[in-house]
Amino acid sequence: MNTTAQVKGPASYFPSIEKTYGKPVAHWFALLDGVGGLKHGEQVAFLKTQHGLGHGHANALVAYRRAQAGSAS
Repeated sequence: MNTTAQVKGPASYFPSIEKTYGKPVAHWFALLDGVGGLKHGEQVAFLKTQHGLGHGHANALVAYRRAQAGSAS
């Protein structure tokens, strides 16, 4: 029986994000906090165009951070 919980959802991308871009997810969350007034898609575009993240990684970070903040927009 496996007692290790499997990480699911956007957080499952975090190890790959940290390995690929060399920064902890806290770094990306701080950037997202700075553009918190933007819509989901605009935040994804910000990470992609300004910081070179791939779509899946950017979307996972935005989705997770917005869920933490309780923002559905």
